[in-house]
Amino acid sequence: MPENTVPAFVRALELGVDTLEMDVVVSRDRQVVVSHEPYFSAAISLDKNGRPIPAQKETETNLFKMDYSQIKRFDVGSLGNPKFPQQRKMKVHKPLLREVFAQTQKTIRGRKLKPVMYNIETKSTPQGDDLFHPKPDVFARLLYDEIIRNKMQKHVTIQSFDVRTLQEFRKFPIRLPLVLLVANPDGIEKNIEKLGFVPDGYSPNYLLVDEETVKFCRERGIKIIPWTVNEIVDLERMKAFNLDGIITDYPDRAIKVFRR
Repeated sequence: MPENTVPAFVRALELGVDTLEMDVVVSRDRQVVVSHEPYFSAAISLDKNGRPIPAQKETETNLFKMDYSQIKRFDVGSLGNPKFPQQRKMKVHKPLLREVFAQTQKTIRGRKLKPVMYNIETKSTPQGDDLFHPKPDVFARLLYDEIIRNKMQKHVTIQSFDVRTLQEFRKFPIRLPLVLLVANPDGIEKNIEKLGFVPDGYSPNYLLVDEETVKFCRERGIKIIPWTVNEIVDLERMKAFNLDGIITDYPDRAIKVFRR
């Protein structure tokens, strides 16, 4: 299914996932939008007139400079995704976070499925402040308020590569579980030192997972959930570790390996 869309999340529920992982950005009218990039990727998007977006101009389709009413007119499913040839093509838009909450909760109730968690990533960088997204304090507050407004605080974890947004979330009255995403080879101790506090979860690239990192997490009560593990051989290798979860684009494969 097209990534970060309602049909994708509903399909994941049908497959039996425990958690829905998603990315969020902010629109010009301060709406929390579910999207991997803060712009429309040329690889998967058609503009409001149904025309392809030139790759060299994709960053000009900046969601932070567009109201959600404009964003909703773009199609992010009809092209498919060349990286995922089995993906089903369909006309679909980037949803608001509250739309994802509403539609997935409706599906869970209607089909009497088990409750799930929502692992929400803030897509931000220091270089993107006030260009592709608001500053961390504003970004965090908008997301926090949306979660509380929808009464989803018991079903949400917040993850980010940007330690600043995680630091901002610590200031709020209602405590949400915080997960540090990591792509660098600096090691868990240096990364947590940079964060400034012990997170609830540590989510490294799966190639960075080793016995020492797992042991460090176990001794400190930190959940370890590597990303993004797609191939069966890699899922099998990760199963050898004492992990708390797996982030994958193929939940059917992960379920097959880990629930065997």
